[in-house]
Amino acid sequence: MKIGVIGTGQFAGSFIGLWQRHPDVGDIHVTDLVPERAAEHVERYGIAGAYDDADALIASDVDAVAVFTQRWTHAELVLKALDAGKHVYSAVPMALQVDEIEAIVRKVEETGLVYMMGETSYYNPAVVWAREQNAKRAFGRVFYSEGDYVHDMDNGFYAAYQFSGGEGWKATASYPPMLYPTHAVGGVLGALPTHATSVSCIGIKDDRGDGVFDADVSLWGNEFSNMTALFGLADGGTMRTNEFRRVGHPGRVHESRFRFYGTDGVMEQTSTGASWSTRDEIEDIGELFRTYTHGGQAVDPTVLEGLDPALRHSFESGLAKVHDTSRLPKEFDGAPNGHEGSHHFLADDFVRAVTTVTQPPVNAWRAARFTLPGIVAWDSANADGVRLPVPDFGDGPADPGWG
Repeated sequence: MKIGVIGTGQFAGSFIGLWQRHPDVGDIHVTDLVPERAAEHVERYGIAGAYDDADALIASDVDAVAVFTQRWTHAELVLKALDAGKHVYSAVPMALQVDEIEAIVRKVEETGLVYMMGETSYYNPAVVWAREQNAKRAFGRVFYSEGDYVHDMDNGFYAAYQFSGGEGWKATASYPPMLYPTHAVGGVLGALPTHATSVSCIGIKDDRGDGVFDADVSLWGNEFSNMTALFGLADGGTMRTNEFRRVGHPGRVHESRFRFYGTDGVMEQTSTGASWSTRDEIEDIGELFRTYTHGGQAVDPTVLEGLDPALRHSFESGLAKVHDTSRLPKEFDGAPNGHEGSHHFLADDFVRAVTTVTQPPVNAWRAARFTLPGIVAWDSANADGVRLPVPDFGDGPADPGWG
């Protein structure tokens, strides 16, 4: 298969490198609003070439399009690609509006094309483990779950927004935290076969005074830097998520972490470890989730070049003991990885989905369930926490069995 990559910022290179290794991938082309960046990627990775713009790439003979652009631009590019008959891989989030998400789901239903959202938390070791335990009913009934995405602005986000936003970077650095919900929500709903039905959310107004999270500067009129949401779930349980951008926490340790409370068992993950408990005992299971001591993955200096040091940890991951590496291409052995071991699985799942014409685990329907809760939570926070219904577009196809 041929892949066209839109957006050659700080994230695309990790996947270009893996797709180059994949035995089922041929030519890779790129494009970027800054042509020099696209040209640099062609030279750095030795790929097939660059197109002048996204429209030209989408109109080319590539089989699939991978969207790695700024988060508020994804929906338009995804829909253009689907309209052109291309399979799509999209960085998170899926979209920023409910109607955009519905349009993507309907287009996938209509065409049968593959859509995959690259949610790292679905492959987070804690989520992989919880998904397996829940399938065995080890928790009993899971009645309450928590998912956090804890990433302080000072831990690389200022630099990232400046890199992508140019002189007007503060307008987009004020991006509402709940419109980037998938690392927190996706971990919980990636382990439990349910979805959000309602939400009440509270936003905490920022007081740094540096022009970020300033309603007068923000493209979204946003002044919340930290947000907390409580969701009702379709199975009768509840889910709480936190999206924090002003928090005294090192970015290198479990930015996304999860806890599941069941009638028969509880898994609790913290910044320093994890435990599994029943009524009779508590077991330390943190070693199962550690990715920095297992796997022997190399670090790709070409990916790290130009990255703020505070963000490099995201691209220096190994694999955890709970990861099933037998399902990965042998060509990925020792390849650079990232985001707690997820990059290898993300890259392979998309190729596998396209080459077998099978919807991947994080397909359009599941991506909608990972994204919609945050969009409605943002509306709730702007209405002083009023409880609002979360729409749903259905289960979608059954899991392919290799996710």
